[in-house]
Amino acid sequence: MSDTKLADLIQQGVTTVRLSYPDLHGIARGKEFPASYFEHLSDDGAPACEAIMTVDLKHNVVAGFEHGFQDINARVDPSTLRRIPWDPEVAWALADLERMDGTPYGVDSRGVLKKAVTGYTERGLTPILGPELEFYLCEADPSAPNGYRRYVNNDSHVYTVGSVADPRGVLREMLHACADLGLLAYAANHEFGRSQYEINLRHSDALDAADRAFLFKTTVKEIAAQHGLLATFIGKPWNDDEGSGFHLHLSLGDESGANLLNGDRAEGLSPLAHHFLAGLLEHGPALMAFFNPTTNAYRRIHEEALVPTLVSWGHDNRLCLARVPRERGGATRVELRLGDGAANPYLAAAAALFAGLDGIERELEPPEPIEGLIYEQPAAEECTPLPRSFEAALEALDADELIKDAMGADLVGTFLTIKGYELDRAKKYVTDWEFAEYTHHL
Repeated sequence: MSDTKLADLIQQGVTTVRLSYPDLHGIARGKEFPASYFEHLSDDGAPACEAIMTVDLKHNVVAGFEHGFQDINARVDPSTLRRIPWDPEVAWALADLERMDGTPYGVDSRGVLKKAVTGYTERGLTPILGPELEFYLCEADPSAPNGYRRYVNNDSHVYTVGSVADPRGVLREMLHACADLGLLAYAANHEFGRSQYEINLRHSDALDAADRAFLFKTTVKEIAAQHGLLATFIGKPWNDDEGSGFHLHLSLGDESGANLLNGDRAEGLSPLAHHFLAGLLEHGPALMAFFNPTTNAYRRIHEEALVPTLVSWGHDNRLCLARVPRERGGATRVELRLGDGAANPYLAAAAALFAGLDGIERELEPPEPIEGLIYEQPAAEECTPLPRSFEAALEALDADELIKDAMGADLVGTFLTIKGYELDRAKKYVTDWEFAEYTHHL
């Protein structure tokens, strides 16, 4: 228990404990408590109505009716307690969700990732993840079509820093806040899109990496709000600019810390690496729903972008679903390139690990790696297309029995219900494009 740690934090001025957990969208839900209440919180948890876990983004409760919206309990993970550097009177902790009888809550994102990790640890394997997230900063503008304009609107600031790319120093403040919060942030830069940014996070074990990605996204949005800005991780906020990705680097270690993807097969990979890769490819279409969980996500997926459209892999090939960078030894890894920033990092990581584990258990073998421009290669004709719409992605998930079973019937069923309702609303919505395209002529 972290009573000593909390006592130290209270001596340093902490008065409040924030307890957070992700819903299926990856949004931080929870409550704040007086620090003096923490012992009770640790012993008894923080009950809440499960309806908060079954709402869509328009606050419609669309699932969970069959249970009568019972209470669920947020159980503190004391190892995650940390002081918020930009709000030093507050300590932040994450929670796992349970039913009130202490059994796991099936719609807990963090819980399903723990389950995925257990599948590896039972085999003496430690999954290591490195999340890579891009985001845009937007400023309110009543004259803009959607109410927002870019924080910076100049071309070609990619990989630039300082006042030209970040005139108010917001990115630098975010970088230091993330580093001081213990998120292992080590670099920041302007990305390819106008007012698109990236803060690099180091790799670590799977649960810690997902925790840090979750806290990172929440931190970025909170600090942006303090500056009167809106930070968004959605894949395609602007029609005339680049998409934002969520690239996930994965490797497998053993108890000694050795990288087990490194080996003596072609290009320095191990048999385990090939099996792991093959599992990711086998379930690639089903992974799309968790890595690209909005209708907007599919607007960034096309052949002219650095985004995969085919189930494929290659060495240092950014057009493939799975890229294997050239580094070997301890840096040997697979980069899954199919996600966008709106993904819930826990669900995306869990689904990817379940897919890779299936490849390991069945000793699957991947096809030959693809070199160069994938769309000009004959092998591309044999590659399975990835879903190009949210509807197709949800159908692919529903058709993948292994991923559905591994993620859990409660979680997948709730996810499909919420996202199906979201998709149905999107289908009925008349867009500005449709009005501008058709009304004058038809």
